[in-house]
Amino acid sequence: MAIRERKKLEKSLKPHWVWAIAFGSAIGWGAFVLPPDWMSDAGPMGVIIGILLGAALMMVIGVSYGFLIEKFPVTGGEFAYAYIGFGRQFAFVAGWFLTLGYMCIVALNASALSLLAKFLFPDIMAIGTMYTVAGYDVSIMQILVSSLAIIIFGLLNIRGAKFSGNIQFVFAMILITGIVLLGLGAIFTEGPSLSNATPAFKPDQSMIISILTILALAPFAYVGFDNIPQAAEEFNFKPQKAFGLIIWSLLAAGLAYSAMILITASTMPWQDLLGVIDSQNIEWGVGYAIESYMGRLGVFIIAAAVSMGIFTGLNGFMISSSRLTFAMGRARILPNAFRQLHPKYNTPYVGIIFTVLICLIAPWFGREALLWVVDMSSTGVAIAYFFCTATAFKYFAFSEAGKKKNPKAVVSPGRKVFSLLGLLSALGFLVLLLFPPLPSSLGQESYIALGVWILLGIVFYFANQKRYNDISRKDMNYLILEKEEV
Repeated sequence: MAIRERKKLEKSLKPHWVWAIAFGSAIGWGAFVLPPDWMSDAGPMGVIIGILLGAALMMVIGVSYGFLIEKFPVTGGEFAYAYIGFGRQFAFVAGWFLTLGYMCIVALNASALSLLAKFLFPDIMAIGTMYTVAGYDVSIMQILVSSLAIIIFGLLNIRGAKFSGNIQFVFAMILITGIVLLGLGAIFTEGPSLSNATPAFKPDQSMIISILTILALAPFAYVGFDNIPQAAEEFNFKPQKAFGLIIWSLLAAGLAYSAMILITASTMPWQDLLGVIDSQNIEWGVGYAIESYMGRLGVFIIAAAVSMGIFTGLNGFMISSSRLTFAMGRARILPNAFRQLHPKYNTPYVGIIFTVLICLIAPWFGREALLWVVDMSSTGVAIAYFFCTATAFKYFAFSEAGKKKNPKAVVSPGRKVFSLLGLLSALGFLVLLLFPPLPSSLGQESYIALGVWILLGIVFYFANQKRYNDISRKDMNYLILEKEEV
């Protein structure tokens, strides 16, 4: 096929669908499963401050995203932005690490669905227990539930972005309704009290360390707003709206996380709650906490809410992972199959199938082993944030004098400062994750998993590097950005 063959995606996504993709992906399963784990690391207020501060930093980073989406409304997101700012080698690095982050979260959402089923139907989900990984019993029923979810959402995504965007918005609305009902239950039933959320921070740890421990997870907690640039080529609206969608999705996600932390911590003294969860080996601490004051009705509500969170995460990251690999295939750094579109639905079906196949491996390793990749995915996302903000920083100028040095720059001192702050935030996240003395740094298993992904990336790169590097700058600009000059 000709080098300049460039297949395009259909413009079918409405603004509220794109907001739902970002919000639903950012929330996913974490808000309904991880509060006890986070509270044990930082205390309720440490988590809330860390989460909201993380949202604020993501908004700072979002300034750069908004500008680049407006200027380059193409699929590929950070892959395209790294190419613009730093060239094709760094573009592959950014794209590969972001693919890692997206696929990890698809797998984690699928594992959360089996955890929910295990809480609701413990006897059924224990059928066919085969082995134990990191203290977690893996059964054939859990593998089937997670695998079926991955396959179903793969098939839904092949049907088209319009269909996926519509159901994403419905899922997001049900999720928000569930959180509101749980909050009203905590307010109007006996038992829950804000006094249960004391002490506010982890007693044997400083307030600053508590907050930083949670802040380090912000790239993982909020990964999802960056699904917006992955869908930019499919907007049926002006790309200038993207920045507002980013801000509103981050604000909604931060409030949803905080609400679930507060609801969980208020059910009973939070340290007692953690003690009960540990002593009784309770699989789903948040579900147990909700059941303590709302009974089975509460379990039904949170089960519906977490199901929607899981579905939005599966759907949103399936969309983004497939679009990212499509963009990399279109640039010829991944095999030709990745740039093929479905003959009927015009979707990047090979990238969807690739995501499904990789993620189908994960359920066989059990939930505890999957948690090892959470920090690893945060690392991949933080690397992508760095390239985006650094590229935006190069495109902004403080004054006309700066524009003379770079004629393509835009004079905007405010956004120049925000892009610099975003760049420093991304570097800060990487330090928190990769500097071993800090309690927020990766565990040994996460480093091993990260190393495996890096080795796999090296194999992919060297298998395709010749044709990737032989393409002229003008042709590569067209393939990635649909314009010959940047």
